[in-house]
Amino acid sequence: MNTEPARILVVDDEESILQFVSYNLRKEGYEVTVAADGDAALELAESQAFDLIVLDIMLPGTDGYEVCRRLRAKGDTPVLFLSARDTELDKVVGLEIGGDDYLAKPFGVRELIARVKALLRRSGTRTAEPARDDAPIEAAGILLDEAAHIATYGETEIDLTPREFELLACLMRHAGRVLSREQLLKEAWGWQYVVETKTVDTHIKRLRDKLTQAGVDPAVVETVRGYGYRLGG
Repeated sequence: MNTEPARILVVDDEESILQFVSYNLRKEGYEVTVAADGDAALELAESQAFDLIVLDIMLPGTDGYEVCRRLRAKGDTPVLFLSARDTELDKVVGLEIGGDDYLAKPFGVRELIARVKALLRRSGTRTAEPARDDAPIEAAGILLDEAAHIATYGETEIDLTPREFELLACLMRHAGRVLSREQLLKEAWGWQYVVETKTVDTHIKRLRDKLTQAGVDPAVVETVRGYGYRLGG
């Protein structure tokens, strides 16, 4: 199996979604190219080889359905459709014209990555697990293993919900840096949640409670008034 990272083309005319998807795919170790409309996507697909295309349906000019039809006339690169329209008919149309999977907006990071990995694994063109550093993160005496989804403090496992785990992982990856609530929402929740910043405060409180139960000084998660939070210690 090829050990090079899979090359993915992401096509969406909404800048926030384009950044969200490309950022998280690159974080997983994939090589990502972006396009904001169907015509640009077709030009890129004509000049470069991709292992997967993440394709929005509602695009200016040539829409996603037509892009997929033209791609299918020339090859069998897997296509993951993105759409704000979550109806059975839309899914059927997308799959009938050659799409391989359909992801309705809004969606979270884990669902996106799971779909991408499944399609790459199914196509077998390259490794579905790109080269990346899976070494556990350590900060403030906490050891966080993202691959195993376990956080420990000494010999004690910290009992965290998936969202609390993502929030702690984000803080630990940027230990010592102040992160705004918006940054935390984007990394730990996903683009569709960047509306209620108070949600972060609620989860930080719960995270501190869980850290206290495990013996961690809750003050390691510092509040920076008027801005956000920082993992110190």
